[in-house]
Order: sequence, then C-alpha cells, then structure tokens
Amino acid sequence: MTERTIRVLVAKPGLDGHDRGAKVIARALRDAGMEVVYTGIRQTPEMIAEAALQEDVDVVGMSILSGAHMALFPKIMELLGEYGMDDVLVVAGGIIPDEDVPTLNALGIQGIFGPGTPTDRIVEFIREHAR
Repeated sequence: MTERTIRVLVAKPGLDGHDRGAKVIARALRDAGMEVVYTGIRQTPEMIAEAALQEDVDVVGMSILSGAHMALFPKIMELLGEYGMDDVLVVAGGIIPDEDVPTLNALGIQGIFGPGTPTDRIVEFIREHAR
C-alpha cells in the first residue's frame, strides 16, 4: 500500500508583498515529496480558505511579515471551520511575537515557525501532524 502524498497550500495573507520565505518553504516541502500549491501574495482570508477547499489540502501554511496576523489568522480559521476543514493542519511562519503564540494555538494553528527555523524541522512537523 502506498502512502498518500501530503498536499500543502502555502499562502501569503494580507498586504504583505515579501514572499521569499514562503517560496523557500514551498520548495523545501516540494523537495520533501509533498504536493505544494502556492497562492501568491496579497491573499484575502476568503481566497485562502476557498483555495484550501478547492485544492483539498491536508495542510495550510501561512507566511506573514506585516504584523496583521492577529486580524487575518482568526478569520482564516473561522472560514476553514465553516467549510468543514477542521481536520486540516494549519501552520504559520514569519514575524509572529512570542506573546501571540498561545492565542494562535488556541485558534487551532498548531505550528508556528519564526525566521531561521530550519526547513527540515518544518517538513518533519508537517509529516508528523498532517492528517
């Protein structure tokens, strides 16, 4: 029996125009054998949740540098719930202050990775936690 390929949506919510980190992560996940869908920059919460639904992903990975995570991430999680995607692993990376991590974890964002996190650590986290 073959193992199913993990499908990951990599998204850049909000007006953040810097996507180098998201592209590095997308490539690392792809190189690790995962199927990656990259939405591009300046995505609304609705666009991200809709793409996750349409692409039938196992994981939603969000990258944010703008500081708007506390406004955007709750809406994305709400929409994923409305779409019945409560079993999707949600991870985030970028500039996220330590004091915001417990609130984001309570929303259901299971992995939060800051700048400099080794890509193999992110790959392993996703492999261990994806449905």
